[in-house]
This record gives sequence, structure tokens and C-alpha cells, in this order.
Amino acid sequence: MNITLKSGELKSWWLIIMVCMANLVYGQSSVAKFDRVAYYEVIGGTDLEAMESQIALLDKSSLKNKDAFTGALMMKRAGLLHGASQKLKAFKAGRVKLDAAITRESDNAELRFLRLMIQENAPGILGYNDDLEKDKDFIIAHFNSIPESTRQVIRDYSRQSKTLSQSDF
Repeated sequence: MNITLKSGELKSWWLIIMVCMANLVYGQSSVAKFDRVAYYEVIGGTDLEAMESQIALLDKSSLKNKDAFTGALMMKRAGLLHGASQKLKAFKAGRVKLDAAITRESDNAELRFLRLMIQENAPGILGYNDDLEKDKDFIIAHFNSIPESTRQVIRDYSRQSKTLSQSDF
């Protein structure tokens, strides 16, 4: 069987092939949408599987500060792992991500809140609590620059916080 295509038919087939290829390529690279409410629910809990899923979602996200959110979640997750060396390794890896993000964007109050939460709840032996008062003061001073969904999380968190109080907001 001999198939001959005219020039116009060839162009049509070429166009169809290109559209299909574009759908394959761009369809697979869809960017995950970051949901702050879901993130704070996960970081406030103890579900290791949910934390792993949230980290995977952040990895695919185009969120500007995803390293800070990932780092904080890695640090929280470390407390749920087994074995001291595994916990310490995970905590340190998360700390590097979170602290580097705060260094890059030191004027971001939400990132300071992430660090404050971790500092308050990290075991004292880790020595990760040097910035509590500085972060508290920064969060209070820049509270209105934080997304509303996170401001509500901060208000809720202040009910049980040792550093923040409801009267701060």
C-alpha cells in the first residue's frame, strides 16, 4: 500500500502531531497550587503521611518561598521519625532550608512565624530557640503584611503559644 500525502495534508498532520505533543508535555508539568490552610493543618498535626504528601506538593509548587515551608515541615516531621540520628538529620536539613529562606527574605513575617512555631516546639537540646523574641516582635509589627488566612492561623496559634498571646493581635 502506497500512501501519498499532498502538501496541505502533510501540514495538517504535522499540526495535529505538534498539538498532541504540546498537550503531553505541558499537561504533565502542571504546577501544584499551594493551599495555606491545608499546609497549616498538616504542620499542626502528627500525620506523617500527610506531611510527606505536603512536602511532595511543595516540591512541585511554583511558590516563591517553598523552601521555607518545606524546611519547617521537615523540621516538624523530624519529631515523628524513629531513631535519634534520623531525627537530627531531618531536623538539620529542614533548618538549613528555613533559615536560608529567612536570610534571603528577612522582611517576610510569615516565614518568621514558621520559625517561631518550630522554635517553640523543638526540643531544647537542639538549641533552636535564639530568635523567639526577635521573631515575635517582627510578627507583631508586620502582622498586616501576612496573608489573611495565615493571620487567622497566628491568632489561633497564639491561644496555646508560650511566646505569642492573643492580646498581641
